[in-house]
Amino acid sequence: MTDLGPLLQIASAALDQVSPLVTEMAVGAVRSKGDRDMVSEIDLAVEDRVRSFLQKETPEIGFLGEENGGTGIDGPLTWALDPVDGTANLVNGLPLCAVSLGLVQDDRSVLGTIDLPFMRHRFRAAEGHGAYADDEPIRASQTTALDQAIVAIGDYAVGVRAQERNVQRFALTRRLAEQVLRVRMFGSAAIDLVWVASGKLDACIALSNHPWDMAAGVAIAREAGAIVMDLDGSPHNLGSAATIAVTPGIRDPLLQMLAAL
Repeated sequence: MTDLGPLLQIASAALDQVSPLVTEMAVGAVRSKGDRDMVSEIDLAVEDRVRSFLQKETPEIGFLGEENGGTGIDGPLTWALDPVDGTANLVNGLPLCAVSLGLVQDDRSVLGTIDLPFMRHRFRAAEGHGAYADDEPIRASQTTALDQAIVAIGDYAVGVRAQERNVQRFALTRRLAEQVLRVRMFGSAAIDLVWVASGKLDACIALSNHPWDMAAGVAIAREAGAIVMDLDGSPHNLGSAATIAVTPGIRDPLLQMLAAL
């Protein structure tokens, strides 16, 4: 079994290298990478630095970055990095963004560390090691009723087949609006997941599952006591169609609502 403790320290050290870049570096040139999607010079600088650091510290572990893809290591472990989760927020001066570094073993997220540079918070977790925010233990909420729940949803789709893909997202928004206390959209899957982990949110629902977006936050939410699952309630993995993190007390009514989409 992989000893995750030392790897969690390495992941935190990697984010120490780049957190100042996000708050201090000029956004610089911003280029399109598809319909209403973008990449900034900060995204690229963060990914390059983390990739170099991890290749030196853990050359036996593969690496997958959102912007420049993977480094081919044929093994069970892969780092997954979103250098800036919430680039559109960052570019427009909104502080809701994160650097998200997770570790995937085979098809399961097992470790994550997420830095919120503008809010000066660091979240981390590894299987069997607990979940923490700024070195304080965190737990998912104790909410037991949908009408008392605050639920975050992922961004609406853009790009290829966006209109078709958004039919389900609009239906989800409507059903949540009819049944939960409040619906929120923060524009960062990493933030959604760590706020479920720390009890600020009772659930988050993203009808997507990219490893760079989800790997770190899934590990943190799960270790904090949240249930992380696919649309059908099966345990979340890399092959899941969606990423849903929910406090146990509202898992069943939330699944019933989702089944009606």
